[in-house]
Amino acid sequence: MTKKNKMPAAMILCGGRGTRIRDVTEVLPKPMVPIGPHPIVWHIMKTYAAFGVERFILCLGYKRDVFIDYFLNYKAHAQDVTINLAKKGDIKYHGTNGENWQVTLANTGENTMTGGRVAIGAEYIPSDEEDFFMTYGDGVANVDIKALYDFHLKQNKLLTITAVHPSGRFGEIKLEQGQIKSFYEKPQTAEGFINGGFMVINRKFVSEYLTTDTDLILEQQPMHQATKDEQMAAFVHNGFWQCMDTAREHKLLNDLWESGKAPWTKEW
Repeated sequence: MTKKNKMPAAMILCGGRGTRIRDVTEVLPKPMVPIGPHPIVWHIMKTYAAFGVERFILCLGYKRDVFIDYFLNYKAHAQDVTINLAKKGDIKYHGTNGENWQVTLANTGENTMTGGRVAIGAEYIPSDEEDFFMTYGDGVANVDIKALYDFHLKQNKLLTITAVHPSGRFGEIKLEQGQIKSFYEKPQTAEGFINGGFMVINRKFVSEYLTTDTDLILEQQPMHQATKDEQMAAFVHNGFWQCMDTAREHKLLNDLWESGKAPWTKEW
C-alpha cells in the first residue's frame, strides 16, 4: 500500500475519439457515453472506489470540455439544488452525492497517443508513491482490484495488466505461470488471453519506457520492450469484462444495467 495505507490513484485514459461507435459519440466523447443514467467512466470509477480508490486522474483530449462541465457540476447532477439567484454564490445542495473522490482533469492533448497520455498524466502521481492503477475509459469489468494490486506487489514487476478471455481483435498475450512471454497488438485472429486494461504501473515503468511524445503508443514499443525485459506480469481475470467499441456493445451494457444484474456492479 501507499502511505497512510491508501490505495493508489487510478488513471483513466479518456482522450480517444471512439470512431467505431461514431453514431453514439458524435456529441459525446466515448467515456461520457451513458450506461443507464451515468457515463461509462463513472461506472469504471465506481468499480475502483468499491476497493478503496478515492483519487482519479482522467487523461483528457477529445471534447475535454464535456468532462470538465460534468465534474465541475457533479454535485448538481447528483443532488437536489436550491439556488438563490439574488445572491451570488448562494447555492444549497440537499443530501450527499455519495462519492468521496478527488478527480484531476488532465489535459493530455487532443491527438496524443496512449503512451504519451500516461506519461503526461503521471505528473500528477505524488513523488512518494510508487504505483498507480491505469485503465481505458471504455470498458467495465468485475475485476477484484485489491487482488490485482496484491498480485502486482507480489510479482515485483514494473507493469501488471489484467488478462481476459474475449474473442479476437485486441492485443493477444502468451502466458506461462503468470509471466508474459509475448505480446501482440491486435492481430488478425486472436486466441487465448487479451489485455483487458485494469493495469498497475510502477513509476519506474514511466521513466524507463515512456516519454511525453504525442506519437508514443503504450501497447507497442513500451510493452514490447517491457516484455523482453521481463518486466510485465498478467493478472488473470476469468470473470466479466466488456468493452464498448460498437453500438451493439453499447446496447448490451445498457440492457445489462436495466436488467438490474449488471455484473460489474457486484462490489458496489
